[in-house]
Amino acid sequence: MGEERDFDRDKDRDRRRSDRKRSRSRSKDRRKKSRSKSRDRGNSFGVEKKKARRKNISLYWDVPPAGFEHITPLQYKAMQAAGQIPATLIAAPGMAPVPVVGSTITRQARRLYVGNIPFGCSEEEMMAFFNSQMHASHFSQAQGNPVLACQINLDKNFAFLEFRSIDETTQAMAFDGINFKGQSLKIRRPHDYQPMPGMSEQPNSAVSGVVSTVVQDSPHKIFIGGLPSYLNEDQVKELLMSFGQLRAFNLVKDSATGLSKGYAFCEYFDVNLTDQAIAGLNGMQLGDKKLIVQRASVGARNSTMAVPVQIQVPGLQLSGGAGPPTEVLCLMNMVIPDELVDEEEYEDILEDIREECNKYGVVKSLEIPRPIEGVDVPGCGKVFIEFNSVIDCQKAQQNLTGRKFANRVVVTSYFDPDKYHRREF
Repeated sequence: MGEERDFDRDKDRDRRRSDRKRSRSRSKDRRKKSRSKSRDRGNSFGVEKKKARRKNISLYWDVPPAGFEHITPLQYKAMQAAGQIPATLIAAPGMAPVPVVGSTITRQARRLYVGNIPFGCSEEEMMAFFNSQMHASHFSQAQGNPVLACQINLDKNFAFLEFRSIDETTQAMAFDGINFKGQSLKIRRPHDYQPMPGMSEQPNSAVSGVVSTVVQDSPHKIFIGGLPSYLNEDQVKELLMSFGQLRAFNLVKDSATGLSKGYAFCEYFDVNLTDQAIAGLNGMQLGDKKLIVQRASVGARNSTMAVPVQIQVPGLQLSGGAGPPTEVLCLMNMVIPDELVDEEEYEDILEDIREECNKYGVVKSLEIPRPIEGVDVPGCGKVFIEFNSVIDCQKAQQNLTGRKFANRVVVTSYFDPDKYHRREF
């Protein structure tokens, strides 16, 4: 009996040990499975989060270019400015990027600096624009696109274009002053440009309608001094073009402020217009100043002095500045017809102008002629303000002339009250 009890006890002990081992084993398996599931859940959640992040791309933050994720934006811009990042080569869909033609020795002779580029333009847009212009002007010397690469510096608002040949690069200099997305581009050679022996420095043809921003020294270069500082490039250019098409024009500005220094240079396509323009513009009363117009080149013959002629330029009354004071003020170069179509925007503009003008006197009435489809609306784009007195109107004229509205320099002129009340704008 004792032996049987001992046997049973040993048997029970062995069974308990076996149960404990199985229990530990199951516990381990459960922990492993638990960890495995946890990892799986974690991975799954991570993937879902990544997918969600990919779907919700930020509209505000920029992303680094492929291959530059490991550096900061400041480092990227520094490398870009130092030329350590190569110019982008754009290829057609499904095509390999076109390699730059020519050796590194000729690279600077095949590059152009482009200044005053419009904000937000891309390298692809700029390349497409210049390639189309090269083909349209018959400057392209072979099949395919002459512009191979573009590099934009967003901080300093300029770009570099790289062409496939030196000749095509030189011909593209003729696009200096061309309008791209509302901006007049400035095209120059790079600072480290070295002329290639036997190669032409200047384009051998001009582009119709493009006014260069560089006025070359010649007997026909004209100096225009005494310009009111509130006149912008387009207004001065419009005045000069009343005599004929300009080849080149440059309004000299202060590099720090960007404001006009009050003088400019120009040259006409038809050099026979030089004397005619000088005679017509020299001595003209413009606001409180008189224009000084003469040949700019040293040793050039003096033009004959003549009585200044009155030139009618839309939007500007040049004969006597703002004209004799009245109680009605006309503001120009403030709004464009497109901004007056939307009712809310129109009301905002009205309120903004009324609020500012009330600072200088009592505003009796305010008129901004709006565009009507299919109708030529007189005075559309101008602003007319009737003040309570001539003194109030004069005060407003003095304070508003040369101010900026929607980033446009305001030009002022007194207006005939009778015409205003008859709505003869």
